[in-house]
Amino acid sequence: MIDTLWHGGPRFKDLSGVFRLGTDSVLLAYFAEHSAAIKQTKAADLGCGSGIISILLAWERPHLHVDGIELQADAARLAAENAELCGLSERINITQGDIRNYKQMLIAGAYDLTISNPPYYAKGSGKLPNDNALAAARAETFCTLENICEAAGYITKWGGAFMLVHKPERLSDLFRCLSSACFEPKRIRFVQHKSASPPNLVLIESRRGGKPSLNVEAPLILANDDGSDSDEVKRIYRR
Repeated sequence: MIDTLWHGGPRFKDLSGVFRLGTDSVLLAYFAEHSAAIKQTKAADLGCGSGIISILLAWERPHLHVDGIELQADAARLAAENAELCGLSERINITQGDIRNYKQMLIAGAYDLTISNPPYYAKGSGKLPNDNALAAARAETFCTLENICEAAGYITKWGGAFMLVHKPERLSDLFRCLSSACFEPKRIRFVQHKSASPPNLVLIESRRGGKPSLNVEAPLILANDDGSDSDEVKRIYRR
């Protein structure tokens, strides 16, 4: 099965045991589009899964090269196939490996932009899929938030950006881990299903070595009160 975000847009193969195209990755790529960091030339996608974020970032930016790192072998192979399917294999490189070994795998300060849709749930919490590979993508079984931020801090150049999507209930953990890796949060945007709903996702952009100054943007509302797509969601998905 092949998913397409919009007519003539990027296409993504589906594979059992690998997370399918999801809203959180699409929203993170959209959030990145509104940053000066996206104008740079080299990005890293930590825990890239099937390559969704890497492909969305590179799709309309011929200047951008993305290195995706993924632990699960099946997901890494699928990411490489998706990059080829979208005609982006020359600018998207996928490496199968454990980001906890970032010093052996990656070059210090090599990236203008690092981005990640990491596992949301601390080990032992949250309802997880029965499939082990899918569970590892949702919970910190193999890779913790600290691991992600440490790797990002190593590979992101001074003044470069690190962006990620996570759960609002883990904001205190996020800020602590970002600070430990020398990142300063600069932009934050909450995602809500409807205007009266509590936030269910948070998008964060931080800068390595940045000065304290946090811009809290208006929330991203996914649906109108009647359940129809919001105008912003229609723009994101080009509907």
